[in-house]
Amino acid sequence: MRIAVISDIHGNLPALEAVLTHIATNNIDQVICLGDLVDFAPWPNEVIERIRSAYIPLIMGNHDERIAFNLPVAPLAKHGTTETAARIVAIDHSRKVVTAANKHFLTTLPRHITLTFNHTQLFFTHASPASIDEYLYETAGDLLADRLQMISTDVMVIGHTHLSYTRTIGSRLIVNAGSVGRSKEKDRLACYAVLTISKTGEVIPTLVKVAYPVHETVQAIYESGIPNFYGDFLLDRITV
Repeated sequence: MRIAVISDIHGNLPALEAVLTHIATNNIDQVICLGDLVDFAPWPNEVIERIRSAYIPLIMGNHDERIAFNLPVAPLAKHGTTETAARIVAIDHSRKVVTAANKHFLTTLPRHITLTFNHTQLFFTHASPASIDEYLYETAGDLLADRLQMISTDVMVIGHTHLSYTRTIGSRLIVNAGSVGRSKEKDRLACYAVLTISKTGEVIPTLVKVAYPVHETVQAIYESGIPNFYGDFLLDRITV
């Protein structure tokens, strides 16, 4: 059994299409999406509709939740003044362009799912068992161990940080699938995870990087109502 996990697309349709094309050639049995379909690139509706048309199981991300329920934007301590201002404008752009039908669809999404393959249970959520917007970084060993205590599965699969990793704590595995559309890794490539599950239930994770026409996305951002900050970020002109 081979499961592809995608996450954090953030309106970047060219990146999503590149990843789905790669998945189609990678002997994958099931695709699962961990959410954050909207904000920061100009195709939120197209991304939502592409995921729906492919019948990909989908989990609610914190950005999906905000757009679905019109929640306020809370400033994040890790963001500087420039990024905070750009973030507010970008999210407001999504509020205006995401259709009512797609907003309603986002309200229906679950916050986590648990699946069993070959007698191994896997817990899938956008960010953390504790919160839809908690950051679980690879180096946060104590916090990761604590969050594992909140679930009973053998494997926890997450996104949200835009930084892919795999980590084992005791006998339990954590996989962060990274980001398809707004990677914070140096190469800025679209990233997804593959979970290969053996007949005995062993899970072997692989992180996959995919090139996509990033300049197409950047030019579309520059021509939209989304701040240029997010195009410059994809070109690695800005570090956050």
